[in-house]
Amino acid sequence: MRRHPDWLKVKIGGGESYVKMKSLLRSVKLHTICEEAKCPNIAECFGSGTAVFLILGDICTRNCRYCYVKHGEPSDLNLNEPKDIAESVKHLGLKYVIITSVTRDDLEDGGASVFSDTISEIRKLNKVCKIEVLIPDFKGDINSLKKVIDAKPDVINHNIEVVKDLFEEIRPQGNYEVSLKILNEIKKLNKDVNTKSGFMVGLGENKDQILNTMKDLRKVNVDFLTIGQYLQPSRNHAPIKKYYCPEEFEHFKEKALDLGFKHVESGPLVRSSYHAEKAMF
Repeated sequence: MRRHPDWLKVKIGGGESYVKMKSLLRSVKLHTICEEAKCPNIAECFGSGTAVFLILGDICTRNCRYCYVKHGEPSDLNLNEPKDIAESVKHLGLKYVIITSVTRDDLEDGGASVFSDTISEIRKLNKVCKIEVLIPDFKGDINSLKKVIDAKPDVINHNIEVVKDLFEEIRPQGNYEVSLKILNEIKKLNKDVNTKSGFMVGLGENKDQILNTMKDLRKVNVDFLTIGQYLQPSRNHAPIKKYYCPEEFEHFKEKALDLGFKHVESGPLVRSSYHAEKAMF
């Protein structure tokens, strides 16, 4: 395995908050994308009492070449999941919670109704908690998207993930234009909701492609943006083609702010939900 640059070193998990979070998740049999996707920030986030809850199981129906989440035939839905998450959010005293999911192309609405139910259950028990959802593309189905929007989360995130020219190789089951359509439709259906997207670099893109991706996201009125370094989760995944240094990420952030994004997180260890609450507080 190749050696990462020094700026990609992270601390090992530990501490009271970290242990509390791990214990709670195991006791209620909930999943987090932090664990399933091998996020490098898990120690920092769990240690500060932050987690991204993963709904609709832990098996994805798609097989993107960058993603560590298991893929295959999903199991049955956990019907108690929305209430379990809401109770966990209350127990942890969270002021900001993020809900994401595996992609479930096998479900009629792609799991949109479960997103809606989870938002509703959290609202019942946690009146002041802000809610961000990180949604799949629902295969471009606007009726599914509307179910999520009607539940009124504070932020709706849909990651573009990679530049357009890499979709065929890295996201063969995804579609760049469909992702842009989803982001555009969110604003059409509710102009007041905050929209968000993000992508990884280091997979073989060039800087013009990075800039063009940012421009495309602004054309559909995305408010918040995240840019992070791709890290190969195993030998079976797409290889790293380039390590971008912190100064390059700062340059991307400046360009993004110049384009009109309201909030930008750009750095080697940034992931789609990293410091998410900063955009809202």
